[in-house]
Amino acid sequence: MRSGTTSSPSLAVIGGGPAGLMAAETAAAAGLRVDVFDAMPSVARKFLLAGKGGMNITHAEPFASFVTRYGERCEHMRPLLEAFGPDALREWIHCLGIATFVGSSGRVFPADMKAAPLLRAWLHRLRTQDVAFHMRHRWQGWHDDGALRFTTPTGEISHHADATLLALGGGSWARLGSDGAWVALLQAQGIEVAPLKPANCGFDVAAWSDHFRERFAGEPVKGIAARIGSHDAAMRRGECMITASGIEGGLVYALSAGLRNMIEREGSATVEIDLLPDRDATQVAAEVARPRGSRSLASHLQSRLGLKGVKSGLLREVLGAEGLADTQKLAAAIKCLPLTLCAPRPLDEAISSAGGVRFEALDEHLMLRNHPGTFVAGEMLDWEAPTGGYLLTACFASGRAACCGVLDWLARA
Repeated sequence: MRSGTTSSPSLAVIGGGPAGLMAAETAAAAGLRVDVFDAMPSVARKFLLAGKGGMNITHAEPFASFVTRYGERCEHMRPLLEAFGPDALREWIHCLGIATFVGSSGRVFPADMKAAPLLRAWLHRLRTQDVAFHMRHRWQGWHDDGALRFTTPTGEISHHADATLLALGGGSWARLGSDGAWVALLQAQGIEVAPLKPANCGFDVAAWSDHFRERFAGEPVKGIAARIGSHDAAMRRGECMITASGIEGGLVYALSAGLRNMIEREGSATVEIDLLPDRDATQVAAEVARPRGSRSLASHLQSRLGLKGVKSGLLREVLGAEGLADTQKLAAAIKCLPLTLCAPRPLDEAISSAGGVRFEALDEHLMLRNHPGTFVAGEMLDWEAPTGGYLLTACFASGRAACCGVLDWLARA
């Protein structure tokens, strides 16, 4: 693939997202010959789109809290993040000439909020390290002799490398390259892969009324808190968005793993929404019970509690006319409005995916146990995390960790 000969070991990185590019940089800095393959015409397409509204690169909360965001897999992710966590990631970005800042929520952004300048600087560095890029190369597994198979616009080719690092992404946003096609290829090799599922996704309700959907689809619901029924004691603050079929947005994404898992177990899940988290229940009940005279209920709620628009619409949608007429039920619903969700949105609509290559199929260096010399990184691994910088941080960290595994394996080979 590259002209000339050299005695340096070679690494094939398959997938040009953050995990793959970080692995390529780490390998090139260590003196390996690096070839990056990607099925798309250019690298890091999902990275660029994710940064279109403001590139949230990581989070500045204390590490002890940060690592818990990885849920059931936090102990598998801990050593990766200890080796290359939020602080190291920010320093790496600064070395690319990109300043960062911490927002009011603790999220970390590039100074200009954009992904493109960061990616341009990064690709320039990789090219100066002699990393070779091969676009429109779709991986098709291995030949019997271990060579990598690729389909290209000009036909199928083979590529031999001393080590391979897979960083093909999950299964969301397939149009940007993460289509999950690798699952069948690995399963055919006997590699254990947890099914890919939507993460950081919206959810459907059984059915909005026509009036509610037509009036409020696309409306944000701000200044609320929510939890997953009685199974989650802590209310999370944030906002969500009404969609034609249900709800989505940051607050929903933070709860999505628990909601999805509950739907899988029980067929539905109830999210409890506090429409006025800054008012206590006693105060709300007193204001609702105040005589309203000739005013409409909508006018009364707006005057006494500031409830209007989509929040009032949600109350009417869930309680109905009879529930609205009962002051006790109404006051209780304002502080704890139960909304039943019946299904997550499809995987391709999700921001990220859960599932992937199980850590049990890997050694401590992220190498496949039954395929020596092949390492796995990024969203292909079986972990999930909420938005807020956690996803990208883990992709960078796992790419670096997997490449460190490559270097260790090659040194011992």
